[in-house]
Amino acid sequence: MTRISRTYNDTMQREGVSAVSADVIFASSRFPNYKIGANNQIVEAVDDPKVLSMRQVVACETAQLLEQQKRLSVRDLTNKFEKGLAAAAKLSEEARLREAASLEKHVLLKKLRDALEELRGRVAERNKDDVEEAIAMVEALAVQLTQREGELIQEKAEVKKLANFLKQASEDAKKLVNQERAFARAEIENAREAVQRVEEALQEHERTSRAAGKQDLEELMKEVQEARRIKMLHQPSKVMDMEHELQALRRQLAEKSKYSILLQKELAISKKAMGDSSNFYEIDGAELLGSYLRIQPSCDTAPDLSKCSIQWYRIAPEGGKKELISGATKSVYAPEPFDVGKILQADVNLDDHRITLTTTGPIDPAAGLGSYVEALVRKHDVEFNVVLTQLNGVNHPSESIHALHVGKMRIKLCKGKNTIAKEFYSSSMQLCGVRGGGNAAAQALFWQATKDLSVVLAFESERDRNAAIMLARRFAFDCNIVLAGPNDRAPSPN
Repeated sequence: MTRISRTYNDTMQREGVSAVSADVIFASSRFPNYKIGANNQIVEAVDDPKVLSMRQVVACETAQLLEQQKRLSVRDLTNKFEKGLAAAAKLSEEARLREAASLEKHVLLKKLRDALEELRGRVAERNKDDVEEAIAMVEALAVQLTQREGELIQEKAEVKKLANFLKQASEDAKKLVNQERAFARAEIENAREAVQRVEEALQEHERTSRAAGKQDLEELMKEVQEARRIKMLHQPSKVMDMEHELQALRRQLAEKSKYSILLQKELAISKKAMGDSSNFYEIDGAELLGSYLRIQPSCDTAPDLSKCSIQWYRIAPEGGKKELISGATKSVYAPEPFDVGKILQADVNLDDHRITLTTTGPIDPAAGLGSYVEALVRKHDVEFNVVLTQLNGVNHPSESIHALHVGKMRIKLCKGKNTIAKEFYSSSMQLCGVRGGGNAAAQALFWQATKDLSVVLAFESERDRNAAIMLARRFAFDCNIVLAGPNDRAPSPN
């Protein structure tokens, strides 16, 4: 009886394993866990019965997709089909790996059977039973593997069929998405065109309505004008007749008023002549702001005025308070804003004889001057063009244009960029009309900025001169300063 030593067994095992493992690549790192069941059937052990196979997972998801196909949107359906297609591809890959592993198992079993057959011829009778039992187990395992391969082929066919179905469904879903997208775009374009058509129709309707309304308005105006013309031609209005009558009465009243004033002046002159036969002079000129008054002889026997001394006064109509006008000692005097509403009086002294002359009534204000000054008060600074005629009592030869700025806080006189005088309102400042000076007195102004600086300025018009005086006195009064002429007691401006 042949004895098999431990060394021989180890050598045989190494040779057998070396011959098998030289040409085989195992799909896993361990041998499958098999056990023999009833009737010597080889059964593969299942690790976890709760874990589903990939085939069952794909079938379950396919059923869910078919159930939710009616409820899902096109985009969700596409995503689901794409997921199913990816799962099918993964299942196909696993099937390919299983096929490769099955092929490896066949090769392994064949080489294992050859090794056992070779071993059976070498071992003793006592160990032949074990070898034959191993050979039977390998043959049973080969049969089981063949059955498994058949199932695997069938499963592979089903998976391939499912993959083709999912691929076709995914393509159909993509086509459906493209169709829906094209339909949506077409609907959007149609809606845009419809909105544009509606907007154009509305604009056209609006233009037509405007044109029609304008045409109707013009026609209505023409009809109204024609009706008025016909009415005026055939039925003169009583209102127009009354307006014509009122205008005629106003003209007559103005003429009679002028004539009445002239008669009053002549009456006053005649009364004075009858009361004092030695009154050789009279006051001539319009008795209103913006003009000038002149003392002139009333007869040929009147003494020369150059030999007489003259002094002008202002007298209040109520109370008869007499106020001396300082510096008004010429035969010509131009009323200033302080004289409005007062009677002017001139005393002509010849040796020991005094002749008193007065205006026929109070000095009237200039027309429109009040509203003009109110408009200027709203400005922060008002500029007037003036000519400097005197500087500190000396005639100024230059007749260049200067600028007089009357502001809310100060008065400034400048020529271009050069400032001649700039002073804030103060109690030492004096401002009034020039008292004397011939025909130009109504346009001249006297301004004493400081004790050492005084000027006489000629304005472009009487209106500007009087406006400058009233404006400066208004701004000075706002600063609690009374701005007047020399020795004047000025009332507060209105």
